[in-house]
Order: sequence, then C-alpha cells, then structure tokens
Amino acid sequence: MEKRELYAVEGEKLVRKHRTCPRCGAGIFLAEHADRYTCGKCGYTEFKKKK
Repeated sequence: MEKRELYAVEGEKLVRKHRTCPRCGAGIFLAEHADRYTCGKCGYTEFKKKK
C-alpha cells in the first residue's frame, strides 16, 4: 500500500483514512483484516464486532 492511499485531501485539510494505533500514537496505522485491526509495530489487536 502506498502512502497516498492512507490519506485524503478535503479542502485545505489532510485526513487520515485508516485507524491509528492507540499504543504507538499518530502515524502508525492499524492493518485491516476480515475480522480484526492489528498494529504491525506493537501487536495491538482490536476485533471487529459481528453485525
């Protein structure tokens, strides 16, 4: 995935498209899997809720 796929420009602002890791802070994104979000740096995992 390229950096330009992680951000969007809305007017004069730069908006992040993906969730960030609460442990590592801004700039570290969570990878999106079918059933969870995972940080590749620290291993933090959030499971998605079933609908």
